[in-house]
Amino acid sequence: MQLATFTGLLVFVLAVIFVILFFNFIPVGLWISAWAAGVRVGILQLIGMRLRRVPPAKIVLPLIKAVKAGMDVAIDKLEAHYLAGGNVDRVVDALIAAHRAQIDLSFERAAAIDLAGRNVLEAVQVSVNPRVIETPVIAAVAKNGIELRVKARVTVRANIQRLVGGAGEETIVARVGEGIVTTVGSAESHEEVLENPDRISKTVLAKGLDAGTAYEILSIDIADVDVGRNIGAQLQMDQAEADKNIAQAKAAERRFAALAREAEMRAMVEEMRARVVEAEAEVPKALAQALREGRMGVMDYYALRNLIADTEMRQAIGRSGEPPEAPQGGEAPKRKE
Repeated sequence: MQLATFTGLLVFVLAVIFVILFFNFIPVGLWISAWAAGVRVGILQLIGMRLRRVPPAKIVLPLIKAVKAGMDVAIDKLEAHYLAGGNVDRVVDALIAAHRAQIDLSFERAAAIDLAGRNVLEAVQVSVNPRVIETPVIAAVAKNGIELRVKARVTVRANIQRLVGGAGEETIVARVGEGIVTTVGSAESHEEVLENPDRISKTVLAKGLDAGTAYEILSIDIADVDVGRNIGAQLQMDQAEADKNIAQAKAAERRFAALAREAEMRAMVEEMRARVVEAEAEVPKALAQALREGRMGVMDYYALRNLIADTEMRQAIGRSGEPPEAPQGGEAPKRKE
């Protein structure tokens, strides 16, 4: 009796465990919801998703939304897109939004856009409701040297056909900035741009800046134009300052060269004076040697001394600029013989 009771209890516990595992492995509730929504999903398909490590809810719930929106999407494609790393729910939402807006968007293209890393649902929304991109302040200089600071608003619409491989918003902003700089730079004066700011938008819009991008530019509106610095005058001032510095450097170079030449001349003069002093120091020795050897007499020596004294007197007179004093009696000094 006790054995039978124990056996019955064990069978009941095993049955409860089996039922729990069955309902945990096979999403019966999800299967019932799908059938109630008119989506034919087999139990074996749900078991296969479990075996392939695909959450059935990630596939069945988007499939229910697609069927209710009147779209025919194969469950195998949804599962393949999930296994490829895509966002199935977002792709289905994008397909439903495109279908409601009558935009030609196939599942393959939507899956490719999603796998490329772009938000396909946002792209469809931007295609229906255009986005406004505000550029940063762009500085441009007219031909007269006046700087203008321009801010623009670019209205774009997503181009579904170019979302894969097309450039993004950064490229649009960069191209618009380049067009603004070119247009302002071609103006003769900043007043022309201030009088007709729509000239910038028309010129930039005519350049076809949306080529190769994922967007279509609808309009370019100039939001604000401010007058900046006088770049031309500033450049002229900088050039004048640079020329002044160059002239000062050249003048300093010439001054240093003149000082070097002057120092060199002084050194030469000092050297010559040293040689003269050295030579003058040898004169008494030569006179003494001439007197000893008899090549010069006493009268010759005195005549030489008179000549030296006369020369020194003339040099002193020349330095003072005064005429020599005449001796008493009105006669000029006589030279000693």
